Amino acid sequence: MALATVTSRVDELDKATFDDFCSSVGLTSSAAINMYVKVVVRDRKLPFEVKQVDPFFSAANQAHLLKSIQQLNEGKGTAYELIGDDE
Repeated sequence: MALATVTSRVDELDKATFDDFCSSVGLTSSAAINMYVKVVVRDRKLPFEVKQVDPFFSAANQAHLLKSIQQLNEGKGTAYELIGDDE
C-alpha cells in the first residue's frame, strides 16, 4: 500500500506536549495520528463529540448585552422584571 503525507500546522507547545505524551505511551506522533485516522475511517465519525458553543455566550452577543446594560445604567432605557414560573 502506498503511503501519503498529511501536513497540519499546530501550536508549537501543543506539538511538544503531544510528542511527549506519545513517547510516554510508547508511540511515535506519526503512529498516534495513524491510529486516529484508522478509527475515523473504521467508524465513519470523529472519536469525540463536536458541538457548537451556545450562541448566547458569543463575543458579539456579550458585547451587545454589555452595551445594553451600560445604556440602562445611563438611564437610556427601561428595565423590566422577568416573569418567573412561580407568578
